Amino acid sequence: MTQRAKIDTDDGGGDGLPPGPPGEDAAAVVHRPAGLTGAEVAERVARGEVNDVPVRSSRSTADIVRANVFTRFNAIIGVLWVIMLVVAPIQDSLFGFVIVANTGIGIIQELRAKKTLDGLAVIGEAKPTVRRDGLAAEISTSEIVLGDLIELGPGDKVVVDGVVAEADSMEIDESLLTGEADPVVKHPGDPVMSGSFVVAGGGAFTATKVGREAYAAQLAEEASRFTLVHSELRSGISTILKYVTWMMVPTALGLIISQLVVKDNDLRNSIARTVGGIVPMIPEGLVLLTSVAFAIGVVRLGRKQCLVQELPAIEGLARVDVVCLDKTGTLTEGGMDVTETRPLNGADAAYVGKVLGALGESDPRPNASLQAVIAAHPDTEDWRCVESLPFSSARKYSGAAFSEGGGEESTWLLGAPDVLLPAGDPALAETDRLNEQGLRVLLLARAVHDLDSPDVAKDARPTALVVLEQRLRPDAGDTLAYFAEQHVAAKVISGDNAVSVGAVAGKLGLPGAGNTVDARTLPTDPEEMAKVLEANSVFGRVTPQQKRDMVAALQSRGHTVAMTGDGVNDVLALKDADIGVSMGSGSEATRAVAQIVLLNNSFATLPSVVGEGRRVIGNITRVATLFLTKTVYSVLLAILVVVSQIEYPFLPRHLTLLSTLTIGVPAFFLALAPNKERAKPHFVRRVMRYAIPSGAIAAAATFTTYLLARHHYTGADALGAETSAATLTLFLVSMWVLAIIARPYTWWRIALVAAMGGAFLLVLAVPWLQDFFALKLVGVTMPWTAVAIAAAGAALLELAWRWVGRRFPA
Repeated sequence: MTQRAKIDTDDGGGDGLPPGPPGEDAAAVVHRPAGLTGAEVAERVARGEVNDVPVRSSRSTADIVRANVFTRFNAIIGVLWVIMLVVAPIQDSLFGFVIVANTGIGIIQELRAKKTLDGLAVIGEAKPTVRRDGLAAEISTSEIVLGDLIELGPGDKVVVDGVVAEADSMEIDESLLTGEADPVVKHPGDPVMSGSFVVAGGGAFTATKVGREAYAAQLAEEASRFTLVHSELRSGISTILKYVTWMMVPTALGLIISQLVVKDNDLRNSIARTVGGIVPMIPEGLVLLTSVAFAIGVVRLGRKQCLVQELPAIEGLARVDVVCLDKTGTLTEGGMDVTETRPLNGADAAYVGKVLGALGESDPRPNASLQAVIAAHPDTEDWRCVESLPFSSARKYSGAAFSEGGGEESTWLLGAPDVLLPAGDPALAETDRLNEQGLRVLLLARAVHDLDSPDVAKDARPTALVVLEQRLRPDAGDTLAYFAEQHVAAKVISGDNAVSVGAVAGKLGLPGAGNTVDARTLPTDPEEMAKVLEANSVFGRVTPQQKRDMVAALQSRGHTVAMTGDGVNDVLALKDADIGVSMGSGSEATRAVAQIVLLNNSFATLPSVVGEGRRVIGNITRVATLFLTKTVYSVLLAILVVVSQIEYPFLPRHLTLLSTLTIGVPAFFLALAPNKERAKPHFVRRVMRYAIPSGAIAAAATFTTYLLARHHYTGADALGAETSAATLTLFLVSMWVLAIIARPYTWWRIALVAAMGGAFLLVLAVPWLQDFFALKLVGVTMPWTAVAIAAAGAALLELAWRWVGRRFPA
């Protein structure tokens, strides 16, 4: 274009203004604001007028320490620990050191996760373009100052409040703030709010409120920090802990009264045995281990350039049974190539090339399709853009009006043929044939109406077809195959032509790709729409609002829906889906609302996320059964002791040893082990259906041994011998519970169970360990009786687990 050539060769002299962006005329350049000067920026920084809202991708260090240390159970155990340090030997206070170690592990693991999250968040953070001293540059959002001139383009997020200074057909979506889905056209002087984003056109605005004064600053800070999406695992554990607390309080009070009042024992010994009955009721390690498992999952995914913005999102994706995929940027790479330009109705090929070149030059922020056109058709210098209409995913076309030189003017549209042409037009048949080959087709049409007319596309004259070829992601086929194997339904939802989308999906091996649905024919009733969605896999010509409606329709049928996308047209659907997954190269708006961001833009990372979620859910379900079995048998043993009015059999050191060998150490390894089992719902029911019978059998077997031992042993040291026999039974039954949970066996699981058994035998065999843990088997009859009772308990466990599996299937 002649005018652009003059601007580009100008060194900024004369009027002292910098060159304008491509396609601007001289008048526009003269009035183009230059933004703040360096001195003005420094002055505002000195006054503290900076956008200083901290970008927090995770909890602060203080929050992590506070959350791990100041818990309800740590408070209870801390008080009991202090009491035991005063009244009993150090070995009866070991449970306190275990809690300190576990809490330390939790803090260290979360700090590691925080470091990973913070590092990845900086990589994934979009930098707004700010104009200063007439030059545009990308800066961090925290460097924006009051009065900065911030440029906007399609997909850009408004990061601070301001007033529009320039607008070129700029449409802003404020749905995240107002709930209104329709974009708002902005003109110079109109306000813009932080948290909204541009869906079409472009422009610039002046920052009027920065930092915590911005309208959405509090919302943005809260949304960007460590948050918890709905997690069945966490809510289930909270429910379990609530009921455990209700059971624990009256049982512990009864035990205290029984040991201190009813039995006339030595005070210190009574206190020690009372504490020994209360401590194992608390499944404190379950909460800790869940946090550690999530944190390690985040670190593992972080190494694969996957940013998990909300930790339990990895659990959510593991529960997903429908994944909705946007074709462009997900199944295909962002770039495209023009393979052919076909003139229609006798149009001159050279003239068509000039028009396409001018259209490419008219848009300062071309999308992938227009970039391919620009590469194939360089700009001519004798055309000048008079007015432009940026591409909108709702319209499906863009346009521009030109002064061609010599006094001639023309208006052109470039977009979807089936939108710009009436049904039955001969060009549509050719378009369909090309779409069936997986090619993308754009129509170049000459408009007969003004560009600002609402009927600009009406009666447009088709001039040429532009054929583009999309680049398939090499890993997309394998990822779709993975979802098919895992019985996760994949739905390709795209704004492109349905036949073309189906051809691409077919090349990638998606089941049902041959049956495509044009979304313009979808019913509006959610129930009817859900039926069509469940019966088909490929949908084309889907509007942004329809994507949102489709997600809601699937959710209404009980599906857990994940949505992937990278374009601004995917934002509403990403926001409403159970799990939103954004590409790292996607728009700032999509990254802001997604729970998972694939920074490497690799769709193939999703199986890793699913795998991590399944590992966490499956393993925590396993170890939760261990922890809650201990809680159940501890509560039942305490009740039996209170009812029988006898001494509680265990000191804290005994249950510390049992918990470490049958729960603590094995649970840590089992929680971090590989696990590909499909995630199942009803976490609480699935855990408690095994924990209750297991705990009841363990308590019954242990109490039976204890009663028999009380009748068998006499003398001053009888209580120690009775306790040792009861401990042996409880250990063996608990080991059998561990052996069941460790199935299916692998070499390391067998070695783990064997090592725990060997450690207990070591305690029984080494004299100083016998004294330290107050465990010494006396005689032959009672120890073997304890083993026999444990064997009967193990047999009952096997029968109970099989019966429960049949009677209460997961």
